Amino acid sequence: MDYLNELNKEQKKAVEHIDGPCLVVAGAGSGKTKVLTTRIAYLIDNGISSYNILAITFTNKAAKEMKERINKIVSDNYAFIGTFHSFGLRIIKENYERLKLSKNFTILDTEDVLSIIKKILKDKGYDPKEISPYYIRNKISFIKNEMLSDAEITRLFLSEIDKIVVEIYYDYEKTLQKNNVVDFDDLLKLPVKLFQENEDILDKYQDKYQYILIDEYQDTNEVQYKLVRLLSSKYRNIFVVGDQNQAIYGFRQANYKNIINFESDYPDADVIVLNKNYRSTTNILEAANSVIKHNIERKDVSLYSDLGTGVKVKYSRCNNDKDEVSWVIKEINELLNNGYKRKDIAIFYRTNAQSRIYEEAMIKNNFPYKVVGSFYFYKRKEIKDLISYLKLVSNLDDDISLKRIINEPKRGIGAKTISNLEEISDKENISMFNAITSGKELEFKNLILSIKNESNKLSLTELIDLILDKSGIKASLEKEDTLENELRLENLMEFRSITESYQNITGSVNLEDFLDEISLIADITEHKDMDDAITLMTLHSAKGLEFKIVFMVGMEEGLLPHSNSLLEENGVEEERRLCYVGITRAKERLYLSNAKIRMLYGKEMFNSPSRFISEINSDLIESNISEEVKINKNLLYNEDKTTYKVGEVVHHLSFGKGVVIAFDERFVTVAFDKRFGIKKFLNNYKGLKKGK
Repeated sequence: MDYLNELNKEQKKAVEHIDGPCLVVAGAGSGKTKVLTTRIAYLIDNGISSYNILAITFTNKAAKEMKERINKIVSDNYAFIGTFHSFGLRIIKENYERLKLSKNFTILDTEDVLSIIKKILKDKGYDPKEISPYYIRNKISFIKNEMLSDAEITRLFLSEIDKIVVEIYYDYEKTLQKNNVVDFDDLLKLPVKLFQENEDILDKYQDKYQYILIDEYQDTNEVQYKLVRLLSSKYRNIFVVGDQNQAIYGFRQANYKNIINFESDYPDADVIVLNKNYRSTTNILEAANSVIKHNIERKDVSLYSDLGTGVKVKYSRCNNDKDEVSWVIKEINELLNNGYKRKDIAIFYRTNAQSRIYEEAMIKNNFPYKVVGSFYFYKRKEIKDLISYLKLVSNLDDDISLKRIINEPKRGIGAKTISNLEEISDKENISMFNAITSGKELEFKNLILSIKNESNKLSLTELIDLILDKSGIKASLEKEDTLENELRLENLMEFRSITESYQNITGSVNLEDFLDEISLIADITEHKDMDDAITLMTLHSAKGLEFKIVFMVGMEEGLLPHSNSLLEENGVEEERRLCYVGITRAKERLYLSNAKIRMLYGKEMFNSPSRFISEINSDLIESNISEEVKINKNLLYNEDKTTYKVGEVVHHLSFGKGVVIAFDERFVTVAFDKRFGIKKFLNNYKGLKKGK
């Protein structure tokens, strides 16, 4: 058992715990996976059959890593090591008859679930456009994961929409049973139901899995909690590892109180705290400790390290978001010059929409990068759809864009109709747009023409709003109440920041010029060399990862903590845990930044610094606050609009001499020479000078 020599005192104590309940409070970077895997090996080496061991984690990747580590220590390992859902599936397969299923039952995917819900809605005379199938699916998932009884459903679902949800839920369950299928939530619910209703079966599995280990216990929800309680109630050899300070998945129905209440559930439990961190320097850990101590509901895990004091946390309060990006790029260049690699560096932000400005900065500075947990901004479906609308409005002959959006969102135009239009287009040598003469496709054609006609009176940002509203894109996403659609809406709103910034910098509201500009970024090929790339990701995606260098950007009230959290009970505490998770990903250097003025979703926001920054002990921070300069909002714009006259000569920084051909209270239109043609600008743009 030489492997025990690799453990510190507390880790060894946890590994050598065999019988009875045990809670291991494993702080960030304290080696929890090492403890779990080594304990399984230790149990086997002490005569416990691996067949009697059950180890549950939350991802297939983590399960695979655990298996590989254990197999390096002991041979003949037959313990069940997998996710909650994979374990639940095994239970169902072994007991399908008791659950009134046939042997060949199948598992529904998300699209299958939605199809069933839509059919039930239709059969009952409800309009899926008025009652979102996604909303109903999420509510059904909530009912199953919370294991709500019929009486609880009746008591909790009282509104008119909720009463419809309940009606659909019962029909949905009948449909699943009739078709011999289960959904993903059933993989947890059905085993619990099986154990609750069949004492003999529960007894059999209790005898089989006498030693149970649960990873990330703070992330368990109600049905997972019940499953673990039932299985462990006979032998009580329940060993859970987790950290309440890293509970950041409340929006997924995870209940961090499960780990807080463990000692109440098992009063005789051993509690072992792993607080020696093997990842970060002391300064970084002290910053994390000083933030998390402000949470009321927490386990006291004061992290420490033997890796040295390290450098101070670097903090920059920037004038605006562009200055913030410039500061990050400057610091990255210094790091690269000092020997760090790009793969050592990660940039964390609170919302997906914040990635866009950093993606553009990576491209402009020729830094290979990868976005974890999300598509690249300009490659996201909703952004490509919106750009296609803009391209078609600009160029009615753009068949490629037309084919992408003619039925996006869904408007009943099928593949056959599109194929017919292509045939007419080829035969008559005209664009598909001109080939449209009737049907629902004519409604689409009139929509595009209407938008094109109105675009002449609008700024670029106003054109975006018009397209989102008139096309139905915004309405379709708002009706389907899902986290995915919420993120898509955020991304579409963030596209307004691109147009707004473009207008602010260039003064131009010309659609064609704007499309040329973004094509240089949107169409750029991804870097091939991804082995050495800067990583961009949300704070939620960062859990479980580590980097030598971490930049946490957008540290402002309203972003971190997010404005939504201010309205929720314990919402700020979860945001603080999210901040703690971000800080503890950094191994050697941590950078924090925010902006006085931020362009987000096409609007300028004036945000104060995040409260979490003030919670960090000031002697741990190196700050540039004393070097702040006043915001110069008049860099490119007059506060007052300029008055022009038709025929007046003006000069533009890039286009040279031009003549004013139209002017109103919002825009000035200028004719330049044939190289540049006619351009329209905001009439307070300082880059346009009068005079010959």
